[in-house]
Amino acid sequence: MRRTRGTSTSSRTRRRTALVAAGLVAALAAGSAAAPAFAAPASAPHASASAKGTYGPDAEALAAALAGLPDHDITAALVRVGGHGNWRGTAGVRDVRTGAPALENARFRAGSVTKVVTAAIVLQLAAEGRIDLDGSVQRYLPGLLTEDFKEPITVRQLLNYTSGLKPGASLGDTVEAGYPHRFETLTPQQVVAASVAQGPAYSPGTRQTYGNIHYTVLGLLIEKVTGDSYAHQAQVRIFRPLGMRHSSFPAAGDTGIHGPHNRGYDWIDGKLVDVTEWNMTDRFAAGDLISTTADLERFLVGLFRGRVVPEPQLREMFTLPDVPDPHYGAALERIEVNGKVVWGKGGSRPGYTAGIAATRDLSRTLVYSANSTDAKGDGQQAAAQRLAFPAFNR
Repeated sequence: MRRTRGTSTSSRTRRRTALVAAGLVAALAAGSAAAPAFAAPASAPHASASAKGTYGPDAEALAAALAGLPDHDITAALVRVGGHGNWRGTAGVRDVRTGAPALENARFRAGSVTKVVTAAIVLQLAAEGRIDLDGSVQRYLPGLLTEDFKEPITVRQLLNYTSGLKPGASLGDTVEAGYPHRFETLTPQQVVAASVAQGPAYSPGTRQTYGNIHYTVLGLLIEKVTGDSYAHQAQVRIFRPLGMRHSSFPAAGDTGIHGPHNRGYDWIDGKLVDVTEWNMTDRFAAGDLISTTADLERFLVGLFRGRVVPEPQLREMFTLPDVPDPHYGAALERIEVNGKVVWGKGGSRPGYTAGIAATRDLSRTLVYSANSTDAKGDGQQAAAQRLAFPAFNR
């Protein structure tokens, strides 16, 4: 194994760290709309690699993706690449006020990566005969939909985002709008009720429209069918069997990330604001997951190997619906990166963006977390391009 460690305890590195932290703290205090002037990265990326011939990860490109952190766009990043060889990288700072280096075992908000967990639970229940994928919401959750929904919405249509449901209630569609309401609670039931009140957007199964609402309803479906909480079902069906000891869903109204974590920030009105504390109750089964890169790698590999969802139900995740221009199966998105077909899912919450992706044969896997300062805007795609694309160079 070749191992490189860029982090140093030398006085030169400590001075660089102080300079960068000072620049970010100044931005926090002064609220300048311009990017802080970074004299140098807080520390060079900490990385380790084990390659297998020419099929191993492109370590040079991956290291370059982490170089210079923290910067205006990302304050910390964690990357795990596996398959034919592996590469691990950590860069940036845990807290911009102290300049402490980022934690490679940090817990983070995984956003819509949650949907893959939700889909896996639903497909397990289907394999057990407790849910029929062609069964309807009207059958499993009577009274949830109004008479305006004259056509049945199937479980499969919820899984592949073709249900025709409109977006539900929100405490803010942007970080700026949501920040004043970050300690308020909006229940999943309230989210769904606001969606239903608008009536259907289109005939179910005719279009694919990505959105949280499909998976919010699936979370309610899981609770109705099992008579248990969604969070507990995730623990007993996914986290415990796979040894995902650092993955959890916060209790309703809990605003914190418990355990070691890198703090999240966002530019709001020209100021770099700490947005770590936030009530995510409204995201529920669509985006409430807290996890680590190691745990999500276990989940990704176990899922693709059929240890989480059995065949034929697993095929639902890799089957695009027969609608115009489809991109998603059950939760997972099909994308082509550098000539490779990759299946994965990204997600973001204020201050945090994350992603999981792999080739179907697991010859290359990727899990990353980035503390993006525009996670709910352009930052999610920018982080994916910066951190994910190099993982599939070869």
